[in-house]
Amino acid sequence: MEAEMSICAEHSMTNLHDSSVWARIAETVRCWRQRHNERLELAKYSERELRDVGLSWGEMIFEAEKPFWRA
Repeated sequence: MEAEMSICAEHSMTNLHDSSVWARIAETVRCWRQRHNERLELAKYSERELRDVGLSWGEMIFEAEKPFWRA
């Protein structure tokens, strides 16, 4: 008796060439880069600038030290 090969195997695999997958990856990387840049800028704010945007020094430190992948 010969074993039959499943013809459904390729349907269960993720299609990594799907443009929507790549678009989501690109959007995630763009978001991470933006967060990183914003946190670098925030770390440069003076006490007065922090007060103007309603942040304390401690809040700024907390936000600026978060890794880029955390919202």
